[in-house]
Amino acid sequence: MRKIIYSLQVSLDGFMEGPNREIDWHLVDDELHQYFNDWLRTMGGFLTGRVTHELMADFWPTADADPANAGPMAEFAGIWRNMPKIVYSRTLERADWNTTIKREVVAEEISALKAEPGGDLVVGGPDLADTFRRMGLIDEYAVHVHPVLIGRGRPMFRLMDGITDLRLVENRTFGNGVVRLVYRVR
Repeated sequence: MRKIIYSLQVSLDGFMEGPNREIDWHLVDDELHQYFNDWLRTMGGFLTGRVTHELMADFWPTADADPANAGPMAEFAGIWRNMPKIVYSRTLERADWNTTIKREVVAEEISALKAEPGGDLVVGGPDLADTFRRMGLIDEYAVHVHPVLIGRGRPMFRLMDGITDLRLVENRTFGNGVVRLVYRVR
């Protein structure tokens, strides 16, 4: 059965983005980007919310046409375009690039999606991931901790009741100091 993996980038103090939604502190060099490409190309699909999808769709469909985006960046443009995507949105009217729009997260539909053949599914976007977390749909958390303190911004997780017991299943340190930690829900 496929897994649902929440993949996120965070500062050491636990923020996904700065107070003005900035992510310019992400340290994604060629080594880390190539790792992401190699990992993400094995996935069966990307599950995102509208905001994340629109950010991606504004850049990645033609990123490889710009000579300034060589190497792993250009390579990811093809991965993103070709990957099946589901966008959860109540307002998005249409989406291109191998994308299906769903109006709401339905646990039974996610269970059926997980039972289909293919690679694991990556959840992106903090609001959608929070919905998946509250519904108990996330199997793994792939957290990429960047060696920077940003002081304030959007926290990695919203406040929640209860405890989610996790088990570390992977860790890796990259040359730029980013640490990948993968936790599986017990």
